[in-house]
Amino acid sequence: MASGYSAAAYCAAKLGVGAFSEALRQHVRVSVVEPGSVDTELRGHDPPAVRAQLAAYLGDIERLPGHDGADAVGYVVTRPRHVAVAERLARPTEQV
Repeated sequence: MASGYSAAAYCAAKLGVGAFSEALRQHVRVSVVEPGSVDTELRGHDPPAVRAQLAAYLGDIERLPGHDGADAVGYVVTRPRHVAVAERLARPTEQV
């Protein structure tokens, strides 16, 4: 997790996505899928300082493989039309 202003911006963006999806939900089916720490190639693009911050924050946890996120999306899109899944959260067991 980033520190200082970047953490504030990250948190504000997450809250904004939730609020925006709730506003849309009143007109269409909307779901927010929130994966925890996922093992993707994107981590390799972070500067060393950001990697160090993330390692300090998360520790040495086993991150979710990408297919776990895909499973969460699959669950959402295969619900019957009369079911709206507003939020789907999946985290590694060890993530704080």
